[in-house]
Formats: sequence, structure tokens, C-alpha cells
Amino acid sequence: MNQAIIFDMDGTLFQTNKILEPALEATFDVLRENGLWDDVTPINKYREIMGVPLSVVWETLCPDFSQDDREQSNELFQEKLNEMIRRKKGALYPHVVMTLQSLSTKYFLFVASNGYEEYLQTIVDTYDLHHYFKNIYSIQLIPSGNKSELVKKVVEENDLAKAWVVGDRLSDFKAAKDNALTSIGVNFDFAQLDELKQADIVINDMKELTTLIP
Repeated sequence: MNQAIIFDMDGTLFQTNKILEPALEATFDVLRENGLWDDVTPINKYREIMGVPLSVVWETLCPDFSQDDREQSNELFQEKLNEMIRRKKGALYPHVVMTLQSLSTKYFLFVASNGYEEYLQTIVDTYDLHHYFKNIYSIQLIPSGNKSELVKKVVEENDLAKAWVVGDRLSDFKAAKDNALTSIGVNFDFAQLDELKQADIVINDMKELTTLIP
């Protein structure tokens, strides 16, 4: 049986904050042009819910939208995000590459994220991360959108005897607990102190993992 480290993507490996605002602004610019929105872009509200499934994101940001309008807005947002990533407007967090290089020699590495498959693959391709990860798991694989079920899928499909879940939000820590795994919280941009208290361990720099995980 195998040992592995399961990483969240947004706010853990990838500095989503660098592309979030311009991508969201670009999306809401289109919504305003189409007469669907007449207010400022709800960036702060999005940051508060960062990490939840995208269906919940659009229910929260645009509660008066029809389901079709939410789906079209989400598709547009994804296009804007992927465009920003390909143009390298985003960035990995410091020491991510060196940490992945080190850990991948000893453990299977996975991504389990609430992001969509194309979005995750765009990050992996743009920053040449594919040779570090055994597989990338998107929340699109789970009809319920429950991250605990996504992590369970990673564990079962890869026959994992032991694993650590590294993330920045409560859904990551809950996913670890629900699957009897160890959670490691990263105190980065979108992390919230009350949620980090639910993690088994908290780090302030990704390179800490190289000595923290035996």
C-alpha cells in the first residue's frame, strides 16, 4: 500500500489571488454589457467563499440569476481564468516547485481541488508540473461536489495506506478528517484563522513540508 500527499490547488500551490480580480472583473464587465449586472464586481464576497464548489460560488454572487445565467457566467469566468494562467499572470507560491521535486521522490503526489479539470490542467501545463503528480482530481468527478468524497476517491483508487492533505480552507481539513488522514493547513492568502484551527498542523511556507513529513 502507498503513501501520498494530496494537495489543494487554489491558495495552496497556486496564487489565485493574482488572477482572481482581473478575471472576475472581466467576467462582470461582460455581464454588465449584457444587462445582467449593474453593480460593482463582488470580489470581496468571492474571497470570503473561496474554496467552495463553483456552483455555490455563483449562487452566492448572483442569487437573482437564473440557472442558465449562472452556468454561462461560470463558463465565461473559467475562460477568463484560463486565459490569465496561460499568459502567466498568476504564479505558484514560493518554494512550491522545489518542494514538489523533493516530495515526489518519496511519495505519490496528487491534486484534489474544487477547480474544474480544464482549469487545473492549464495550471499544471503552464508551470510544467505534470511530472510531479501521479494524477489530478477535479471536483467535477463528484456529482455532490463534496470534497471529502473527492479525497476518498483519491485514497481508494490509489490504495493509499497513509496520506496527508495540504490545503488552506475548512473543506480541505474536513476532507482529511472524514477520511482519517492528517491535515496540513497553509497560512497563505485565502486562509482564515478560525478555519486553520481545524487543521492538525499549520505551516507558513511550503518548504516546511520537506522536513515536516517524515
